[in-house]
Amino acid sequence: MTKTGLQEILPLAPLQEGLLFHSVYDEAVENVYAVQTALDLEGELDVAALRAATETLLARHSNLRAAFRYEGVRRPVQLIPYRVTVPWEDVDLSHLPEAERWTAADELLWTDRRRRFDLARPPLMRFTLIRIGKRTHRLVMTNHHILLDGWSRPLLIRELIALYQTRGDDRDLPLVKPYRTYLQWLADQDRQQAVEEWREALADLDGPTLVAPDAGVRPAVIPQPVQRGLDADTYQALNTVAREHDLTLNTLVQGAWALVVSALTGQDDVVFGATVSGRPPEVAGIETMVGLFINTLPVRVRLHPAEPLVDVLARLQAQQVSLRSHLHLGLAEIQRLAGSQELFDTAVIFENFPVDVEQGGGGQQPSGLRVIGVRGRSSSHYPLALVVSARSGLSFRLDYQPDLISENQAHTVMEQLLRVVEAIAGDPGRLVGRLELLDRAERHRVLEEWNGQPSGDGVPPVGVVALFEEQVVATPDAV
Repeated sequence: MTKTGLQEILPLAPLQEGLLFHSVYDEAVENVYAVQTALDLEGELDVAALRAATETLLARHSNLRAAFRYEGVRRPVQLIPYRVTVPWEDVDLSHLPEAERWTAADELLWTDRRRRFDLARPPLMRFTLIRIGKRTHRLVMTNHHILLDGWSRPLLIRELIALYQTRGDDRDLPLVKPYRTYLQWLADQDRQQAVEEWREALADLDGPTLVAPDAGVRPAVIPQPVQRGLDADTYQALNTVAREHDLTLNTLVQGAWALVVSALTGQDDVVFGATVSGRPPEVAGIETMVGLFINTLPVRVRLHPAEPLVDVLARLQAQQVSLRSHLHLGLAEIQRLAGSQELFDTAVIFENFPVDVEQGGGGQQPSGLRVIGVRGRSSSHYPLALVVSARSGLSFRLDYQPDLISENQAHTVMEQLLRVVEAIAGDPGRLVGRLELLDRAERHRVLEEWNGQPSGDGVPPVGVVALFEEQVVATPDAV
């Protein structure tokens, strides 16, 4: 007999609590936390088998059926029903002229991404199958970010394709490692020790680091991206620096971002957010679990003009290592320790998944169906969020909130970041104070265009001390 009703009640992971807060803060705003995965399929498609696969997918992973409740409870919880009906929509674009079909499919993705989820009504995942032609389809999986992290998506894609082959029969698939195991591990951690370590890491911090301090309390909008790739020579040089100085590429990128944020804010003690995988090796089978494990945590970097870049990076990595056992504490609690409601408004997401989402189950399938393309889309509420992909090289995507950061500003920030990365790759011993973030045109604008000679006789050839003495004579009682 099929069970109905509530299967279990679970607590929330730290980032789930944060996403829940931001999602319910203003339910009328755009759906910033919708994550999309689109699979372009070629060949004979068995639609019934694909629908059965999606049903089994959610039947296997109970946390994908979660609803979230925050009203009338002391702490938010996720409610797991035994069964849900998986939302499914069929769209046929094959009647359009061939040149218009993919454009129309992209427009459908954009529209779908803007549709909000009601966190109280599960599941927070839906599927849309778009028919492009007789043998060409696009399957779109859209979910609220509160369910899944980037590591989980390729795992789900591979499982979905395996289930398609069996028309939803999962008897030959490995048993699921339940998400509740990880939540239990979280509950067992020494919270007080983590609190003390984070309090020490943020001690004597002057205040938050904000690139958009006048933003105020505003609803986030879907960000716009600026994308660049690192050239092969610089990537190779960066790997050499990392290897010679026992540093990770993630550390090098975070150090570069700290320098850019310092230039943007004029601060030499900066904080930004960084996303950590949150998959503790102590939990058996954690690498195959599906759910939201990541956490966004503050990274603090102190910058001294006379310090070599490589020393800044080594200090940054040592700090990260010292906090490695305390990455489970929630951001809201850490910010309270620092006495601030908002420590930062920029973030770095370094993606280095063991399974590439763009290879998740791709290739020729026994049925003749072939995955010819996979792409994922996600976003953030921060004014600036740097997403770094480390696969065959390094690629950068800077997501910016267009109501706070202009497109020109975003491009400038990206160029500055690349200059810092190139400086680290080419001369890691360079002093921080000798780092040049402006290109030749920007430097000319600041030094020449913005400081042109005034009309008349021009600037007198007098030293600063002499000018000061003249001012003392003219206004001896002034401060």
